[in-house]
Amino acid sequence: MIQLKKITGNKKIYLDLLLLADPEEKAIDKYINDSEVFSLIENEKVLGQCAVTEIDKHKCEIKNIAINEDIHKKGYGRKFINLICDYYKDKYTSLLVGTADAGVEFYEKCGFKISHRIKNFFIDNYDEEIFDNGIQCVDMIYLEKKIK
Repeated sequence: MIQLKKITGNKKIYLDLLLLADPEEKAIDKYINDSEVFSLIENEKVLGQCAVTEIDKHKCEIKNIAINEDIHKKGYGRKFINLICDYYKDKYTSLLVGTADAGVEFYEKCGFKISHRIKNFFIDNYDEEIFDNGIQCVDMIYLEKKIK
């Protein structure tokens, strides 16, 4: 059975997973302490990691979400998103996520709609160039999903 487990204590216990979605540890350090961190668990095995931060009393944001690379494209990402939405639906009205161009299609399939864009986010905020599916990450594209 797949379940959501909230991490208490060391929020960077699965740093290797967090680094799949955000390749610089110093970037993760900017939000991890203010985030609630969850693992996606199946049969006691950690499949993924997610960090969620409150924006205001109505919205929260997925700051980081990653699934083990060996199980990509098997529905676990969508399941993780659904569990996160269920967890927060009684507290917030919407959930945001920021991604590069390569992630937009996945989030749209999960029910998110494009909200806004921050130009040159990945160029201005990371020391090294970041590529996702062979495409350089330039702008941060925010998507929003109503969860209440």
